[in-house]
Amino acid sequence: MNQEEIWDVDAAQCYDTPGTGMFAPEILRPAVDRLADLAGGGAALEFAIGTGRVAVPLAERGVPVTGIELSRPMVQQLRTRADETTIPVIMGDMATSVAPGEFTLVYLVYNTISNLLTQAEQVECFRNAARHLKPGGRFVIELWVPELRKLPPGQTATVWQAEPGYIGLDTYDVLRQHVVSHHFRFDDTRQARLTRSPHRYIWPAELDLMAQLAGFELESRHADWSGAEFTAESRSHVSVYRIPPNRQPPPVEAL
Repeated sequence: MNQEEIWDVDAAQCYDTPGTGMFAPEILRPAVDRLADLAGGGAALEFAIGTGRVAVPLAERGVPVTGIELSRPMVQQLRTRADETTIPVIMGDMATSVAPGEFTLVYLVYNTISNLLTQAEQVECFRNAARHLKPGGRFVIELWVPELRKLPPGQTATVWQAEPGYIGLDTYDVLRQHVVSHHFRFDDTRQARLTRSPHRYIWPAELDLMAQLAGFELESRHADWSGAEFTAESRSHVSVYRIPPNRQPPPVEAL
């Protein structure tokens, strides 16, 4: 499975779930509030902007937003909500594609850095964020914590969500640090719909080292967008990395 195949027309058309799931106000509003604050009056760049779940309300808050996105169908869905002038999008890979302009904030939400399936690509993603940021600019990542403690000996799968009409489970390859998320959706019939996506999971400490390699310092880490304390039991984290104010990122042509 590659990302272009996963984020196809069907995925784009059913991705938005207004008012529910990741679009629920109690999930989306704190993220937008925090990102608007971290932008500090400057422009923001979203890696893997998708259909604009975060970018559209952030732009409505007055933050100029540009996006980078690999999937053309996802951008076409975004265009039903915001035009190119309002939210410009560069088509390409978030690890290598360059957006014009200079930004005070780059952000990558909802586990999307794990869509890059090698450590080298994930490190390049940090370096790409750094090359877009002004001195003192921030790179924000929202990411889940691998749930390997839930794996009994000899088993490779964990169920991370089960509710009426939906079961989500992950299968782990601990040697390669890979996981495949399986999403089963069903109704009262005997039929179910399965979608899958591959990921490379990252421990927080490994993420911090990637940041150091790109010239970032860890500024803060919380369990969610509202600022809850990050603990050993947290299932996810929002990590804010910052380019030191006295450090000028290297020019794009030198990389």
